[in-house]
Amino acid sequence: MCRHQPPCPSPDGPDRDAARTVASHPEQGWSLLCNGVVLFEDTGELLPDGVVVAPHRPTDLRATAA
Repeated sequence: MCRHQPPCPSPDGPDRDAARTVASHPEQGWSLLCNGVVLFEDTGELLPDGVVVAPHRPTDLRATAA
C-alpha cells in the first residue's frame, strides 16, 4: 500500500499510528493512514483485517503501570 520512502510502519506493528495520513475527516472524527489503519480521534483504531483496537491514551499506560 505504501509507495513512499521510508515506508510506513506495518498495520500490525506497535508504531502503526506513525504512518502518513492519506485521508482526513476531522468533522467525522477519523483519518485513514497509509498502512490501511483507520484512526479515530478518541485514539481507537480499525485495522485493515477488521480488528478493533480500543481507545488508548498515554495516561492509560501510566495508570496501569503503577
